[in-house]
This record gives sequence, C-alpha cells and structure tokens, in this order.
Amino acid sequence: MSARSLALHLGLVVALFALNFVLPPYTHGNIARVMTLAVYAIGYNIAFGYTGLLSLGHAMFFAAGMYGAGLLLQFTTLNAVAALAAGLLCGGGLALVVGLLALRTIGVAFMIVTLMFSQACYLTILYFGDITHGDEGFVIPSARRIVAGFDLGDAQVRYLVAWALFSTALLFTLWLVNRPTGRVFVAIRENEPRARLLGYDTFRMKLRALVLSGTIAGAGGAAYGLLFGYVGASFAGVQYSIFPLLWVLLGGAGTVIGPFFGVLFMFYLIDLTSGLTDAYMLFAGIALVALTLFAPQGIAGELRRRNWARLP
Repeated sequence: MSARSLALHLGLVVALFALNFVLPPYTHGNIARVMTLAVYAIGYNIAFGYTGLLSLGHAMFFAAGMYGAGLLLQFTTLNAVAALAAGLLCGGGLALVVGLLALRTIGVAFMIVTLMFSQACYLTILYFGDITHGDEGFVIPSARRIVAGFDLGDAQVRYLVAWALFSTALLFTLWLVNRPTGRVFVAIRENEPRARLLGYDTFRMKLRALVLSGTIAGAGGAAYGLLFGYVGASFAGVQYSIFPLLWVLLGGAGTVIGPFFGVLFMFYLIDLTSGLTDAYMLFAGIALVALTLFAPQGIAGELRRRNWARLP
C-alpha cells in the first residue's frame, strides 16, 4: 500500500468527519444516508469488484441485516449494539448458506441462482407478515435506538455513527485488498483456472469473499434500520439488488473508494431528477450508458487509469 493511496483514503475519512460540522441540515442527513448505503456498496464490491462474483441477489443480505436488527429490538429487550451485531451475523450467516449452494455454479447461472434466493427471501418476508409486517414494514421506536444515552435518531449522532461504520468498512477493505487474501480474490476474478492451477482452493476463497461481502452488506442494512428507524420488505426487492451493482459500476468496480463515489452520484442524481419526473430511473439509465461509452471503468477507475495507476 503506497503512502499516497493511504493518504487519499484517510483524507476522505477526515473530510467526511469535518463536513459534519458545516453541512446544512438537509445535506447533512443526505450524506449520513449516503455513507450508510456506501457500506452496502463496499460489501458488494468485495464480491463483484474484487472477486468477479456478479450477484443479482445482494438485497437479501442487506435485508437480513436490517430484519435481524429490527426484529431483535422488536421482540427482545436487547439494545441497539446487540441489534447491530445480530445484523452482521444474519448477513454473514445467510451469505454462508447461499454461498455453499450458489457457488457450485458460475457465470450466468450464479446470477440467476442468487436472484432466485433473493426473491425467496423477499417472499418469505411477505409470507410471515404477522411478524415482519410485510410491505408496510415497521418503525423502530426511538426509545429502542438509544445507546449509552445517545439517541441514534439524533442528526449529529446518526451522522457520526454512519461515518464510523463507513470509515471502518472503507479502511478494512483497503487493508484486505493489500493482503494475500485480497490478491487471491483478484487472481480469481482475472483467471480462476490459473489461480486453481497455482494451488488455491478457489471455491473456499470465493466462499470467503461472499461471506465477507454478506457480512458488510448486513452491517449496512442493520445500520440503515437503526439510524433511520424503519424496516421494510422493499429493501429486499430486486431494486435493492440492482442498486449496488449500479453504484459499484458508476464509482469504479475493483476500487476501494469507488463505491462511495457511485452512491453519492446516484443518490443526488435520483434526488434531483425525482423532483422533475416520476421516470427518474431513466436518468440513471442514461448515466450508466454514458459511463459505458466515456468512462467504462467508473469514476475512480478512470482516476486510476488516467492519473493514479496504483490506486487500490
């Protein structure tokens, strides 16, 4: 890891912390939401961007973390810290189960299998509507979102918790991709038969990547529910499996910093265009086509290609 690369990522972390004290209320809340969703995108990037596992079902891990945290608070007396831990375990545990089955396939078959699993999870949430409240979802009361006297619904606390979680996920990924494990992930993405020929157990390594990805996605889901106080089945739908793919492609697949840029760009694109038309996803499609034509490696990918060849 180069000093310049470390300085870039730490600079983003410091800049986001400083923005907490200067942003106006509306933007302040938006950036907190962006950082929380960026955790989800970072998790997806480990599977897709670094290991080449194109999943169309990652919403199930995000929703597993969200419902794991939300239902724990709804039916037990445990606090929000335990709920966050439960979200990580639910996301990682589901990724382990799905990975053991789905990773027996490759390519398009893997995409279809993950989509099927995700839809099964979505339908399960609807089927057990008496517990999950189905499409309507449920609100996590403010009284259940207090940790050590700090209300997670408070704007300042929410921002700082989102910042801490995002910073942890970002720096963990930066550390991971510079370790031998991260190098093997990239080797599998580039040429899995050759990685296998070199003696690596590619099934085990892909399973490890998927579990890490699901755990981080579950953390993002749990944090989203805790910080914004809502848990709903819509977060398990196909749309929330497509979003992380768009975020990572726009920001730069296989770059540590790319998912944040992708979420930030897409969030504000939708926020601005939704005020003009209900067909706001049309603008997202146009942005993706333009990206494919003029910046196929994404925002951070183009930065790496043009100016910073050693950007991880």
